[in-house]
Amino acid sequence: MKDKIDIIGARENNLKNISLSIPKYKLVVLTGPSGSGKSTLAMDTLQRECQRQYLDSMGMTSDAIGKPKVDAIEGLSPSISVGQHVTNRNPRSTVGTVTDIYTFVRFIFSRLGERICPFCSGSIPPSFEPLGAMAEEDEEMDHLTTNCPHCKAELEKLGMSHFSFNKPEGACEACSGLGHVASINEAAVFQTELSLSAGGVASLNGVHRDIQTRILVAAGKHYGFVFDPDQPLKEYGEVQRDLLYYGVESEAFKRHYPHVKAAQGTKFEGVIPSLWRRYKEKEGDAGGKEKEGGFFHEQLCPECLGARLKKDVRLVRVAESSITEVSEWSLGDVYEWTKGLQEALPPEGLHLLEPILHDMPSRLRRIMDVGLSYLSMNRQTVTLSGGEAQRLRLASLLGSGLTGVLYILDEPTTGLHARDTIGLIRVLQQLRDLGNTVLVIEHDVEMMRAADHIIDIGPGAGLQGGNVVGEGSLEDLMSSELSVTGAYLRAERLPAPARIRRKGSWQRITIREASVRNLAIPVVSFPLGCLVSVTGVSGSGKSTLVFDILAHGSSVGAEQQGCKEIAGLEHVGNVVIFDQSPMGRMQRSNVATYTDMFTQLRQLFAGLPEAKKRKLTSKHFSFNTPGGRCETCQGLGVLSVDMNFLPDLEVKCYDCKGRRFTDEVLQVKYEGLSISDLLNLSVQESLPILRTEPKIVGLIEMLCEVGLGYLKWGQSVKTLSGGEGQRIRLAKELSKPSKNHTLYLLDEPTTGLHPSDIKQLHTLLNKLVDTGNTVVVVEHSLELIRESDWVIDIGPEGGTAGGKLVAEGTPEQVAEAAGSYTGKFLKRILTEGF
Repeated sequence: MKDKIDIIGARENNLKNISLSIPKYKLVVLTGPSGSGKSTLAMDTLQRECQRQYLDSMGMTSDAIGKPKVDAIEGLSPSISVGQHVTNRNPRSTVGTVTDIYTFVRFIFSRLGERICPFCSGSIPPSFEPLGAMAEEDEEMDHLTTNCPHCKAELEKLGMSHFSFNKPEGACEACSGLGHVASINEAAVFQTELSLSAGGVASLNGVHRDIQTRILVAAGKHYGFVFDPDQPLKEYGEVQRDLLYYGVESEAFKRHYPHVKAAQGTKFEGVIPSLWRRYKEKEGDAGGKEKEGGFFHEQLCPECLGARLKKDVRLVRVAESSITEVSEWSLGDVYEWTKGLQEALPPEGLHLLEPILHDMPSRLRRIMDVGLSYLSMNRQTVTLSGGEAQRLRLASLLGSGLTGVLYILDEPTTGLHARDTIGLIRVLQQLRDLGNTVLVIEHDVEMMRAADHIIDIGPGAGLQGGNVVGEGSLEDLMSSELSVTGAYLRAERLPAPARIRRKGSWQRITIREASVRNLAIPVVSFPLGCLVSVTGVSGSGKSTLVFDILAHGSSVGAEQQGCKEIAGLEHVGNVVIFDQSPMGRMQRSNVATYTDMFTQLRQLFAGLPEAKKRKLTSKHFSFNTPGGRCETCQGLGVLSVDMNFLPDLEVKCYDCKGRRFTDEVLQVKYEGLSISDLLNLSVQESLPILRTEPKIVGLIEMLCEVGLGYLKWGQSVKTLSGGEGQRIRLAKELSKPSKNHTLYLLDEPTTGLHPSDIKQLHTLLNKLVDTGNTVVVVEHSLELIRESDWVIDIGPEGGTAGGKLVAEGTPEQVAEAAGSYTGKFLKRILTEGF
């Protein structure tokens, strides 16, 4: 059996026909500057070939998974890739449900729960009679009854399904187990001053509005009245209003025409029923356009107050705690509770629950080892960062016991404090020691130190990358003259230069008595005119302080919440927020459209002589509207292939060959390139071509300056990490001139950046501060924290053990603070480097 994976002649994307060997059964780190080709090598070449060969071995056609551009890959193992994208957006999905921890807790409550009788306030003690396996127990118990020993009232016996908010037996009837109730915000949906054709209904736009308008006009004609789409909504009569708002099947409309049936083509659903249907289809996730438009008011369910479960279920206690209370605890606290149960249970109860009480702490321990002890069971998975979702999956993989597998991980240290990185490294080493190969795409120096083998791709990004510039140990990397990573590490070993910290403007924003979630901070101040880092371990309360309190309180007209007072905001003209929220779910949204560069590009092509000769307008150069786009793939360039039980695959459109447009549009060239050619270029590659276009070149230069020159203009925003999305927003903002003192709030902007790129980002942030602004970053990167003027350290731990102000001051002052984990690591790099 081969002890290495040989990759021969890899040429995918920017890879320069490279050949290399990856040692098996080792922890291997793949590093290099952002955009150098790391992910192309690991995901687009190695992982894709693993998938293709797996389908071949199963006798399934692998034509849909095109062979990557590589001569050969020998010695492959079955592979599992663990990426950073949160795929489960169901609002019913929580940390507890995806890890099965909540299933264990439900089982414990169904067996050990002491039930409060709602009729007489007495209690039924736990019963230890054997009830069979977990699956059988649900089927049998839910139809049994018991009697209250105090008042003899007949009560339904509670099984596991009664403790689930996803099943009718347990879900709160008022909110169907969602924890919140919704109502439609008619003021946001209907702009009554406008007509339908002018956008009077905010939930209808584009082609969808045109189709619905035709149905409305046809419905009016069918029922004998005129429906005028150009008439302002406020001038509608009762019939027209009921038709538009509620549709032809509603009781409101039927009372006008009780005996007339709707004909084909006149069955308008109604704006309000349509919104409710879409809301229910998403199981209460008023996401996308509905959420952004504010079409729904959401509030805590008045019946369960967000607990999701029925009242009699919420009254059940185990060790004096309800299942609602246990769900709100951090996983670290649930671990201690479970260990306490083992000690407190009588022998008959311990024997009955022995398998559960053995497996559950092991699962919790694995989650804690990857730095997620602060998460609560009731935390929705949709709110997790990419790094958190990745580490949750990693913890479950560790418990699978698989051997001989190739694990490919994409920057698993994202969002981790330096202290928690040590625990993550131990987990990866355990995976390796089980007999697996662990390949990690990573920039973290601690991860490189722990690696058995390092492969450095570079030396630069995009066209300047794609080569193997260093291999071996960390020392081998540092001896490579081509390696940017090695050069950075060599520089870090030189004596540290004296750093001058800004004093700022002597004005401050001060938050007093911060008390939301786990925060308990009497007073904390942010000096203006400085680069400020807010630090602490994962879950300590950093983002809560900066975004839930400071950012919310700085919004115009917003009431201050989570604190007693925020003073000093009068010294700030503007507040700009860059968080890690996804840039969008639409497949059509790409780097060019998101940055508004595509609008300029379409106008540029439409103004060319060849376009005018062919009577092509800017509309024809859009892949989002009919006219110039390929209608086979509707301008996407790819077609989705249903893989039955496997995730859908995207394959290149057979008609336009992935070029998105018709042949006529593609005949129009700028500097010898079609609009499709330009979309396939990276930002950096397009700079010399578009340098003479003043409306475009500024944005291109700014994207390169924030370290995103490697992104392709046509790359979907769905593929971008939170850090990449945040830096795109930063580039857009910086391309706009600002005259007022602006407070910039950033959430881990170094996510996904190589240490050399962090230096570039630091230079950019310094420019912002030096021109009279204030920058506050929530950050784990020691490279950026070290260069800050002021540090606010929150902790000392995550969850309930966090939320305190551990230290504040210059990096040197925080480095000397007792009890500060950040200070401990800062002290080392300030004196010794990495």
